[in-house]
Amino acid sequence: QVQLVESGGGLVQAGGSLRLSCAASGGTFSTYAMGWFRQAPGKEREFVAAISWSGGRTYYADSVKGRFSISRDNAKNTVYLQMNNLKPEDTAAYYCAASVYGVGVKTYEYDYWGQGTQVTVSS
Repeated sequence: QVQLVESGGGLVQAGGSLRLSCAASGGTFSTYAMGWFRQAPGKEREFVAAISWSGGRTYYADSVKGRFSISRDNAKNTVYLQMNNLKPEDTAAYYCAASVYGVGVKTYEYDYWGQGTQVTVSS
């Protein structure tokens, strides 16, 4: 069983930056595609970014392209989400997820989920 633990969330002013981390244990991290999703109150969970097992391919939602960057360190079993130029509409709980079968942008394409970390952006 894979466990995913996110960290790095917090309160930041608009225009600021945060770096989220997601540490994995209990599985073979280097074989999983990894993704970040977010969910605001009253809204469905939405795709933010994803990265292939090797790190060679990355994908972003249009709403974060150019501001967010996903990366991974397979030696540390960790995936990161660098978030720059944050906006109030980025406020949400952020979840990392692992996919056994490959990179995806839908929640059902991921097999394991973390508990989430809250990001709040004030205006």
